[in-house]
Amino acid sequence: MSIKVGTFNLNNLFSRFNFQGAVDAIQDTQGAAGSITIRYEFTDPSSFRIRTFLGKLVKAKDIRDTEAISNRILTMDLDVLAVQEVENIEILKEFNRDNLGNIYPHQVLIEGNDPRFIDVGILSKLPIGAVTSWQTAVHNDLPNQRVFGRDLLEVEIFNAARTKKLLTLYNNHLKSQFVPFDEDPVQGKRNADARRKRQAETIARIVASRTRPDSRYVLLGDFNDTPNAPTLAPMQSIEGAALANALTNPTETRPPKADNPPAPLNGSWTHRFKPSGEPARYELFDQIWLSPKLAERDRDAFIDRRTKHGGDGSDHDPAWIEIDI
Repeated sequence: MSIKVGTFNLNNLFSRFNFQGAVDAIQDTQGAAGSITIRYEFTDPSSFRIRTFLGKLVKAKDIRDTEAISNRILTMDLDVLAVQEVENIEILKEFNRDNLGNIYPHQVLIEGNDPRFIDVGILSKLPIGAVTSWQTAVHNDLPNQRVFGRDLLEVEIFNAARTKKLLTLYNNHLKSQFVPFDEDPVQGKRNADARRKRQAETIARIVASRTRPDSRYVLLGDFNDTPNAPTLAPMQSIEGAALANALTNPTETRPPKADNPPAPLNGSWTHRFKPSGEPARYELFDQIWLSPKLAERDRDAFIDRRTKHGGDGSDHDPAWIEIDI
């Protein structure tokens, strides 16, 4: 059998009650001449959820963007999808139910460390076995600080009969390239790169302790750096065995939108960033790395290409592979 496994940064999949939408809906039922007064009371903490970040309300993802990412997921029709930037398990289940038609009966998300409430999760058509969160892991250089800003989520995937483990996924979302505007940009980049490298070193240590040379596993997710970056080098060889980059020459679902300079000819990119006054940069931030044993069974790789420079519902393009099991 073959299965399709992929990764997609959903770009802030949050859900919030739309008060203005509720008011508009009520007004529509009252008629143009109607006059209404609505009062919402937040007296029972169990009946509402309000989250803020840096003093601002965390808003829901625009419904048009939510529909855009759901359409892309439905078109890809993967067996297992690792996702990033999802608020919580309730939202992931709601998204699967309301936008994906419940095509993924198995969902996993454990809230991690990010103050913006962006977590990593798994959607799967195949049964899930053991689930391990590594959000409390630390690095020797900073033993009193959690190394992962989100989590390293380890998930076992079984066959439909639940009689055989097919592979293990390690879903990641490493430190971003963003430097706050009130920080020195040079030092801020050094700090971000150093943390990303500590995260890669920790991933290598964890995976080495959890696998054997002949294990079938996949490291995937949003790594926020290029495959050849020094920050990611530590995790690309586990116990002396080099992992295989499955996205070196992927098939694109459509040609990239015209640009100057143009996107890379080999299609190996998932993220486009256009600094002010500078050319656009095309980079493979969303990656899929295969253990040596699983790399032998790799059949093909794909990236669903965006139709707009800013992205269709997300500033990342999803990537996936097809492997024989």
